[in-house]
Amino acid sequence: MQIRIPDVNLFKKQALRWANLFDVCAIYDSNNFEDSYSEFDLLIAVDYKDKLQANYGNAFEKLEGFRTNNPGWIIGGLGYDLKNETEDLYSHNEDHILFPDLFFFSPKHLLLLKDSTLQIKSSDAESIINEILTTEIIAFEPSLPTDITHKFNKEEYIKTVNQLKTEISAGNIYEINFCIEFLSESVLINPVHVYEKLSANSPTPFANYFKWFDKFIIGASPERFLAKRGNKLISQPIKGTAKRSRNADEDLKSKTELASHPKERQENVMIVDLVRNDLTKSAKPGTVKVEELFGIYSFKQVHQMISTVVCEVKEALSVTEILKNTFPMGSMTGAPKIKAMLLIEEYEQTKRGMYSGALGYISPDNDFDFNVVIRSILYNASLQYLSFQAGSAITFASDPEKEYEECILKAEAIRKTLTS
Repeated sequence: MQIRIPDVNLFKKQALRWANLFDVCAIYDSNNFEDSYSEFDLLIAVDYKDKLQANYGNAFEKLEGFRTNNPGWIIGGLGYDLKNETEDLYSHNEDHILFPDLFFFSPKHLLLLKDSTLQIKSSDAESIINEILTTEIIAFEPSLPTDITHKFNKEEYIKTVNQLKTEISAGNIYEINFCIEFLSESVLINPVHVYEKLSANSPTPFANYFKWFDKFIIGASPERFLAKRGNKLISQPIKGTAKRSRNADEDLKSKTELASHPKERQENVMIVDLVRNDLTKSAKPGTVKVEELFGIYSFKQVHQMISTVVCEVKEALSVTEILKNTFPMGSMTGAPKIKAMLLIEEYEQTKRGMYSGALGYISPDNDFDFNVVIRSILYNASLQYLSFQAGSAITFASDPEKEYEECILKAEAIRKTLTS
């Protein structure tokens, strides 16, 4: 079934409230950002015909079987700690969100919006669209400000970054993505309300609302982890951040300085090399190339340096194998990748779980698109525990105070969403 939606913004509000009535739903929204690799503006997947959840050990093997049994659309997520399945690694830090390491579902109802045209893939399409379009938008009760703390104070953070710089000086690594957790305990939120506020405060091209029973991912991600279009793989790592300014001249200066900043370019090219190496595991020989290096893209809160790395995929590789070959993404680990992940586990204080994991979809033709779960709120409604993390790339040239300021900047939109 296909219909035209005259008021897309109203439809988004109605569809979000309708989808949230179910135990499982996923919404992926491009927020009207231009992207040559996106196939739709909005995806809404609701309820499940079949579902899978697994923890690291044989999770990718289970996904392979799930995909065989569900050859249509499947929607889901990959947690960072699947690293323990792909490499000889471990996770021992605290986890209060408790997402499974891998979870997917085959949706009963799938809605795809492109421009103003909506496709509805459901055995009950007419009833579904009627339910959505008659959903009443009721104003939310004002929520109390959320009391947010974090695991590292500024002094502890600076001390830890200096320890990581010692690891770099010793030649153990040359870049590491180091993150800190911001949290709130015994907190009640309305996830739908929070998602709408976050989307208004920080619209991004890979925004998401994902409900998995009592657990929620409320995301404003600007980053694509990996997409497949036919025989082409696309990865777009972000490394390099500069603050926006309301003053047009200052904003342009910030953007221009980011484009030429030696440290930011160094960080970016290190990760581009790592991504190129990861893609070779799935690529036809000689096809890995950098399509764009040091591209500068502007979002509401920050300017970001984004590069695009592509390749032609080997024939006969399954989607699961491709994802396993590149996961977790280099932009959230460091280089060398395995040593960086070992040090992340040693120096960070919180299990990453879905943070720096990926959410996305696999289509019937085995194309797919997955984001990087950053700038995102994780919420366990049963435990009333809310968490979000922020990090930066630490190199030999890093100034610990500036890295701390970058973490605070990246967390700003979420803080504003939760405390205003």
